[in-house]
Amino acid sequence: MKWITRAHVHVDRVACPWLITRFIDSQAEFLFSAASEVKTLAAQTGAIPFDVPDVELGHVDGRCSFESIIHKYGLKDPALLRMARIIHAADVDKDIDQDPIARGLEAIATGYGLRFPDDNENVERQFEVYDALYAWCRLQTSRAG
Repeated sequence: MKWITRAHVHVDRVACPWLITRFIDSQAEFLFSAASEVKTLAAQTGAIPFDVPDVELGHVDGRCSFESIIHKYGLKDPALLRMARIIHAADVDKDIDQDPIARGLEAIATGYGLRFPDDNENVERQFEVYDALYAWCRLQTSRAG
C-alpha cells in the first residue's frame, strides 16, 4: 500500500513509517509532499494520509499520529505503548517534558533532518534509531511486568 504525509519529516513522520513497516504493512511505500498537496495526492494515488490535519491517522483526540495508528490497528504491545508515550512527548511541543526520553528523541530527529534533508533517506536511516528505541522499550516493559 501507499502512504502519504507532509515533507520535511520529523519525529512523528519518521515514527509512523517505522510503525507501519514493522507492524502493519511490510511492503509500504511512502510518499512525501507539501502539506497543501497531501489530500489531493492521496485521492489521486490511493495513498493513506497520515500526520496531516483532519485525517483519521493524524493528531486526533489528544493523540499524535503514531498513537492514532496504534489505536486504529488495535496494537497492544506494551513496548509500542511505551514508545508511543515517548513519541507523543517528543512530537507535541507542549508535552515535551512529559517523558524523560522525549528531548533526546527530538534532538536526534532534528540532527537527522539536518544531515539528511531527503525524506526517504532520512526515514530509512532513522529506522535504526526506532528499532533501538523499541528494543529498549521491550526491555523496560519486561522489567515492569
